[in-house]
Amino acid sequence: MKREENELLTKTGPGTAMGELFRRYWIPALLAEELPEPDCAPVRVQLLSERLIAFRDSSGRFGLIDEFCAHRGVSLWFGRVEDNCIRCAYHGWTYDVTGQCTEVPSEPAGSNFAKRIKLKSYPLIERGGVLWTYMGPSELQPEPPEFEFATVTPERRYVSKRFQDCNFLQAMEGGIDSSHVSFLHSGALAHDPLFKGAKGNKYNLQDFKPRFEVVESEGGLLIGARRNAENGNYYWRITPWVMPCFTAIPPRGDHPIHGHFWIPIDDEKCWSWSYDYHPTRDLTVDERQAMKDGKGIHIKVIPGTYFPLQNKGNDYLMDRAAQKSGAAYSGVDGIGMQDASLQESMGFIQDRTKENLVATDRAIMMARHRLQKAALDVQKGILPPGRDVASQRVRSVSVVLPPDVAFKDAANKALITEPNAPVTSV
Repeated sequence: MKREENELLTKTGPGTAMGELFRRYWIPALLAEELPEPDCAPVRVQLLSERLIAFRDSSGRFGLIDEFCAHRGVSLWFGRVEDNCIRCAYHGWTYDVTGQCTEVPSEPAGSNFAKRIKLKSYPLIERGGVLWTYMGPSELQPEPPEFEFATVTPERRYVSKRFQDCNFLQAMEGGIDSSHVSFLHSGALAHDPLFKGAKGNKYNLQDFKPRFEVVESEGGLLIGARRNAENGNYYWRITPWVMPCFTAIPPRGDHPIHGHFWIPIDDEKCWSWSYDYHPTRDLTVDERQAMKDGKGIHIKVIPGTYFPLQNKGNDYLMDRAAQKSGAAYSGVDGIGMQDASLQESMGFIQDRTKENLVATDRAIMMARHRLQKAALDVQKGILPPGRDVASQRVRSVSVVLPPDVAFKDAANKALITEPNAPVTSV
């Protein structure tokens, strides 16, 4: 990859090509639990290199506005949320959820000065336990997101987020790379309560040379990873990738479906969002507890934060003895941190001019191509794919097929979400 291509794909601040692409979609901003009730404490939010403040007013409405007061630039994180506004702690200026200044206490009675002051603001809506924002032109705002995890009942889903100390792209590329599972996660497949016991696990552990077939979909890609199964058949794991950064990971047995979003904080950091859900039943008490305990694709965090307990500062609590025994192939515990540790090891922004890609990287190559084309199209006024709800109503699938059957054709119906329809899984 040329250096300028790498920069195009990784820089997401205001005015950048990739930044404008992200600003054409609804993206996760906060967990709903971070603004649990009216007039609760505000929350700092940084997305796409913009510093913002989120709050919930006295009527329960959500606001996402510029972090800094228009008076003298004080952070509104210190503000008081009251009387359907947030009041700056410095001189008492107030703003509503649209960013409109509603009071400047030092102005004389009858002054219209406050009406002339308005901070930048973005819509903030709750869907599926997540607060989503749209940061693009208001006239181009798409319909609210319809990913299946966000439409099932709360009893059927679990959503978490964690800070990741690297650019979003290398994190996302790890999420669409199925070939590393046979190595990096080999120990977890046998022991993790949200993975173990599935028949498909043995195919991952027996075949270390998956073949990839990747086809374009309306919203992004369908990524098929093929491994050998019994009687000349193939075990397929089919991962939908919906632009710009959504994946649904194929389920294992009757375990929940899971997946990710990777949302840029700035060019060197991102939020890694993880979700689990089951479309036909409630999550069990044990499943939900395992997720809270950092099993499956979730992680343990420092209490009261969304920062990983295992991190660069403590070498991810690597256990060389566990690495040597095979209990943890890299010595790092937990699927989520196994991924994050290696992705962060590439540096804040991976230097893709030095990489050497192979056939199993086909999904990564095609995702880069689609992102680059879409970002350049946005510059020409062309809306990108994946904004429509039909593109978002996709499921991941794992299935065993005869060798002469194309995975896309055989799994066509299984890849489309249907309320309460059973999952196609091995």
